[in-house]
Amino acid sequence: MTTPHSVLRNDPATELTDVLRSVLHTGAAPFALHEPELTEVERRFVMQILDEGFVSYAGRQVGQFEAELAKACGTTDAIAVVSGTAAIHVLLHVLGIGAGQEVLCPALTFIATANAISHSGAMPHFVDCTPTDLGIDVAKLDRYLSRVASRTPDGTFNKQTGRRISAIMPVHIFGHIGEMDAIRKLAEAWKLLVVEDATESLGSRDRHGPSGGGGIAATLSFNGNKIVTTGGGGAIVTNDRELAARLKHITTTAKLPHRWNFVHDEIAFNYRLPNINAALGLGQMARLPDMLKRKRLLASRYRDGFANAKHWSFIDEPAGSSSNFWLNAVMLPEADAVLLDRTLGHLHEAGFLCRPCWTPMHLMPMYAEAPRDDLSTTESLAARIINLPSSPKLAGAPQDA
Repeated sequence: MTTPHSVLRNDPATELTDVLRSVLHTGAAPFALHEPELTEVERRFVMQILDEGFVSYAGRQVGQFEAELAKACGTTDAIAVVSGTAAIHVLLHVLGIGAGQEVLCPALTFIATANAISHSGAMPHFVDCTPTDLGIDVAKLDRYLSRVASRTPDGTFNKQTGRRISAIMPVHIFGHIGEMDAIRKLAEAWKLLVVEDATESLGSRDRHGPSGGGGIAATLSFNGNKIVTTGGGGAIVTNDRELAARLKHITTTAKLPHRWNFVHDEIAFNYRLPNINAALGLGQMARLPDMLKRKRLLASRYRDGFANAKHWSFIDEPAGSSSNFWLNAVMLPEADAVLLDRTLGHLHEAGFLCRPCWTPMHLMPMYAEAPRDDLSTTESLAARIINLPSSPKLAGAPQDA
């Protein structure tokens, strides 16, 4: 017995699959979530490294890659490192954020945000998000701090734990820049440093300029599924020249310059990005404008495709911003974890390798006792959101740089 098509369209899983088929009409299944796009441009950069032989830490490509990153982010400096996690870790370390301190961060984020805070010795302190841009709910956070924190001449302290709350770490979820103006105002009022986790938002912009310039420094990631990849890798971008010099020194084993002697002046990190990875990154950066154009085109097609959907709404860029749409996403009107899981199974069987949002941080066993505000919006969104195939090639073939 067959089921009438009108009945099938009333099923959320079937509706989502039908929209994906209508939008992604080119190419063949399976459709990956976000594939790296590598062309002859990247090959030329990498082959040059192989010809020159500088595949590890020595070589000029790391510095060139850093210069391109700083230019793209509108900052004076960039320091390339081995991962986005390492970028957050070393930045917090250099800023003096560690044991006995807390860092406010969203519970709706990838695990690396919380892990890097923990690696520094500090404690992640989880806060809720908005259902619009998925970033920190600043008004809710301000009310929460008024209840649980006290402002002193020495900074802001958690009245419940006694620890200093030293920083706030906004995360630009799926590439969408949150309420940075409001975050900066709140940080000033509560004597907090603003440390941006911009690992998903390279190429995004708000009314003030490119992502990465909203605080004392920001971190980037170049994992294989990011908009720009170096295979692995990350970076810190900043307009503070003194901070940049300190970060460069401590990420390169704190070795003092000398033609042959090995003298190091402090315990440091071997976090320098290898030259061959930087070469790949240079090829990617040369094509970033084209990839951004095609990713925004794909987002526009999704926006149109879901305009009349009954069960799913497209998560769009915040007003006044231009997102890189690293991952396109849709959400149900209400939380339904069982329906979400069933829909994901249906999508994977159809060849659409979609995924849910991350499990909220406070639901991880190692962070179950971490301080947190009410996280009802976070928990609701985690049971509503599905990420869609977002590779730039899905909007058309690349144009060589």
